[in-house]
Amino acid sequence: MTSAASALVGTGVSGPAEIHANLTAAGLYAHALRRGEGRLSADGAFMAVTGQHTGRSVQDKFVVDDPEVHDAIWWGKINQPLPPAKFAVLTGKVRAFLGQKPELFTQDLYAGADPAHRIRVRLVTTNAWHALFARNMFIRPPQAELEGFKPDFTILHAPEYDADPAEIGCRTSTVIALSFAARTICIAGTSYAGEIKKSIFTVMNWLLPERGVLPMHCSANLGRGGDTALFFGLSGTGKTTLSSDPERSLIGDDEHGWSDTGVFNFEGGCYAKVIKLSKEAEPQIWDASHRFGAVLENVIADERGVLDLDDNKLTENTRSCYPIEFIPNTVPGGQAGKPKNVVMLTADAFGVLPPIAKLSAAQAMYHFLSGYTARVAGTEKGLGKEPQATFSTCFGAPFLPRHPEVYGRMLAERIARDGAEVWLVNTGWTGGAYGTGQRMSIQHTRALLRAALDGSLAKVEFQRDPFFGLMIPKAVPGIPSSVLNPREGWADKDAYDRQAKHLVSLFEKNFETFAGAVSEDVKAAAIRAAA
Repeated sequence: MTSAASALVGTGVSGPAEIHANLTAAGLYAHALRRGEGRLSADGAFMAVTGQHTGRSVQDKFVVDDPEVHDAIWWGKINQPLPPAKFAVLTGKVRAFLGQKPELFTQDLYAGADPAHRIRVRLVTTNAWHALFARNMFIRPPQAELEGFKPDFTILHAPEYDADPAEIGCRTSTVIALSFAARTICIAGTSYAGEIKKSIFTVMNWLLPERGVLPMHCSANLGRGGDTALFFGLSGTGKTTLSSDPERSLIGDDEHGWSDTGVFNFEGGCYAKVIKLSKEAEPQIWDASHRFGAVLENVIADERGVLDLDDNKLTENTRSCYPIEFIPNTVPGGQAGKPKNVVMLTADAFGVLPPIAKLSAAQAMYHFLSGYTARVAGTEKGLGKEPQATFSTCFGAPFLPRHPEVYGRMLAERIARDGAEVWLVNTGWTGGAYGTGQRMSIQHTRALLRAALDGSLAKVEFQRDPFFGLMIPKAVPGIPSSVLNPREGWADKDAYDRQAKHLVSLFEKNFETFAGAVSEDVKAAAIRAAA
């Protein structure tokens, strides 16, 4: 195991009186409670409150503008450039800050279940609970592999340090800065643990395309017949819920690679959104969140530690982080074969998309680059009464260091090469928009997904949707026709037509960014979708 003396080698940090290296969950619990970092739930989960930041600070993310990577970075609002000299000042300040602490916690971990494509990560943090979060989320090496562990990337994690915008050139006192050249990530001014997880996902999104591996923001599971399925989707679309299917084995719930040999998980844990989590609808996530070893972020409990998962007084973005083995039916080793089915999830609050549709290869790239869902009024500050469309290219724009077309082309090539079927699934509203219609039944969604994954849905008769050019099944046993064809579920058909045309126009406007960077067949798919 990594010794305390060697735990900081190569990090540039020195000086702490005590270093807690690679502690187990129990050891990290003990230190977190001793230090007053949080409390326990009635079931033994560790509960932490992250303060001002209850989600990712997207506007405070920077990529160091090193000369060797400049031309390949997708610069803009997502990847803001930080001069190397400013990064040197920032890391110098953070290293000095960490070195002045009486104690630090380190964890040595892997990202990537496939040994051919994994990286070694070392986290240096001021808090035991953040170390526990990382230990849950990433892959824990066997003890024998910790001796002499040399990280490929180091995370300097100082949530209590406030950066100086005038000195660093950042927007606020919060900064998440990543240098591919220095192989260092610096996180300061935020306690939200998801920054740790997503910074490494960004690293994998940078490294893997050069190795011919497609990195993906998706969950994945495995059927009893050995068929792999991928689930793309933004937060709130059901990606974690639908991949945690009792009838299938979970490969992973959020981040994967698609290589020449198959699919592999980047992580060793799950990070589930748990606001209004239901034991009846999501028993596996419920059980995993009510036990020792789980980390709960911004979840409310009473004085006895009994959780109230409906309470959103701190945030709608309440989270549960737990090792993947807390889910009973997982794929050992986090690897499986090439995907047979690719599912793109959306929660359409406009109520016009069908619950399931079959996509052509061109439509698959179109919807992948679009990355659509709709936020609902009342769930986020500043939203009005009407639903608001959200487009996040490749279903993960905040984590893409390269241009989106790189990932889009790789997906199209993989689908064509491996012969995967592609489905668009709406877990949003039916029978009307949010406020008039109702949320899609999870029972209907699961039934349609199972029919798609077992191959039976591909054999039914389909009809073309006139607005989006989608192929919709005409009839599926147990699913009402008014659900399969969303227009039939609306009492006011003219209102449906107006809403559908409005959503089409939003798709069309969003896709203007990619019009000059995609092939003619994808352009044709976009034209049909916007007709």
